[in-house]
Amino acid sequence: MNHKFQVHLLGLIDLLSNHLYSGPHVFVRELLQNGVDAIRARQALEPQFSGEITIELTSPAGSAPTLTFADNGVGLSEDEVHRFLAIIGESSKRPETGERPADFIGQFGIGLLACFLVSDEIVVVSRSARGTPAVEWRGRPDGTFQLRTLEQDLAPGTQVFLNCKSGAEEFFESDRLLELVQHYGGLLPVPIRVRNGRGSQTVGGENLPWRGTFADALVRERELLEFGQELFGMRFFDAIPLRAAAGDVEGVAFVMAQTLSPAARRSDRVYLKRMLLAESAGNLLPDWAFFAKAVVNANDLRPTASRESFYEDERLEQTRDELGDCLRDYLVELARRRPEKFREMLALHHLAIAGLAVEDDECFRLFIQWLPFETTDGRLTLPEFLERHDDVRFIADVDQFRQVSRVAAAQGIGVINAGYTYTVELLTKYAELEPEVSVSSLEAAELAQSLEELDEAEEAGTEAFRHAADVALRSFRCATELRRFQPAELTALYSTNSEGRFLRSIEQSQETADSLWSGMLQNLANSKQTALPSATLIFNFENPLVQRLVALGEAPTIRPAVQMLYVQALLTAHQPLTSKEWKLMNDGLLALVEASVGSGR
Repeated sequence: MNHKFQVHLLGLIDLLSNHLYSGPHVFVRELLQNGVDAIRARQALEPQFSGEITIELTSPAGSAPTLTFADNGVGLSEDEVHRFLAIIGESSKRPETGERPADFIGQFGIGLLACFLVSDEIVVVSRSARGTPAVEWRGRPDGTFQLRTLEQDLAPGTQVFLNCKSGAEEFFESDRLLELVQHYGGLLPVPIRVRNGRGSQTVGGENLPWRGTFADALVRERELLEFGQELFGMRFFDAIPLRAAAGDVEGVAFVMAQTLSPAARRSDRVYLKRMLLAESAGNLLPDWAFFAKAVVNANDLRPTASRESFYEDERLEQTRDELGDCLRDYLVELARRRPEKFREMLALHHLAIAGLAVEDDECFRLFIQWLPFETTDGRLTLPEFLERHDDVRFIADVDQFRQVSRVAAAQGIGVINAGYTYTVELLTKYAELEPEVSVSSLEAAELAQSLEELDEAEEAGTEAFRHAADVALRSFRCATELRRFQPAELTALYSTNSEGRFLRSIEQSQETADSLWSGMLQNLANSKQTALPSATLIFNFENPLVQRLVALGEAPTIRPAVQMLYVQALLTAHQPLTSKEWKLMNDGLLALVEASVGSGR
């Protein structure tokens, strides 16, 4: 025996309000889109017809406020009311073929239910433009409704009456209502007249701002920037026209006038057939385009049931690619034809431009001459860097770069800081496209090997110090060396490899982990440790203090002095200290204070 599903309307309304829709305010959008779709349906019957929507707020003394939404669209017959208002999920805008409607915004047959979020009763009065009598439908959230035929000779169209229910008073205030109408329907092609006891105001009914006729490109740029400022409430650096055949999308991308992080949340404003779909959509532009805030209208993308985002499908992916091409072409033309403005753009959004250069070979070849890098010689472009050095060496860690940059610069070795977003990818791509240029990573340990060694006599004279220094740092798994290097004021250089950094990270994690995790980390560290030291402290024999320490040989004062220079080198290398190293530094500082106090007696 077959049975039919039964719908609990109150439960469905709760589902809509708490899970599908973002809030009760969407009832304005649902009614607007029903009115616009009804007008489009009538225009299909009467091509020269010009429609309009009227929204009227009345507040009778002693009664709850009432909203009337009226359109002069195609209207509904009695049979259509039975089908489209009494059957949840049925829609007059979904063709029997199951294809998506080409002109209508709504298609799910649940939009009118949003009105129950603000009213305990929905009254619909409608007369079909096809000549049938007018009807009145009264629906309640308990799932019951009444339908009767009216004898009045009403004009074709539909009126929806809503009485404010408790808790929804906000949406029956004239200023809030007008704000919502402007928010959702500001770009609709149909004029919307909002009336209250003080007068009326018209919203919409105008051409899309980017479709206007402009005297020249500069006038278009100025007017679009004014539109963006009015829409988003902020000034922008530039405006970029957008168009995508896939999805039938057009609009404008506004370049932000301030630098943004790649992790910044996107907030594009997206319209579907000129009705606002979402004001925080972030999936229409490619990831690297975080520098732009877009406003676009789509005519052929598939909305979700809530009509607050688009389905991720092949058409949306194609649209995203085409819009990305618009932004790419803009940047290319800006670099070629307006280099000064491109420099301004680069100063604001070099990370976004670097991200595009990584993805696109043509953009890379064009943009690489402009992109700045932090180097041991200052902030330079790659061509400028190669004018000073024969090859490209980079360190893919900001702290390591800071540790060795002074030493490398003093030895005339050029190094690029590749610890920032996209830098390694850019240098790797440069190596692929320019194979005649050597591009390689550099470890601090490799740099240490290039430093000047001591001669035989100096080596013999420093043996006692080196032995004492090795003993002082043995518990820290750190060996010592003596080299000559510049700058002379640098006492020592801390050098480690990837294994050493890994072991230090485990040790630091153990100090904050519980006993279970600490034991597991210790087992992991034991599996990685060897008998050899994992780091080296390279003393600078050009430094006067180091020379004085060397002269002391194995005196008792060598141990605390070496340990303090070890801590100083760690801090210079931006290495986080372990608890044992913090204790070392505190003990050394206290000993210094005590010695100072004692000498002052």
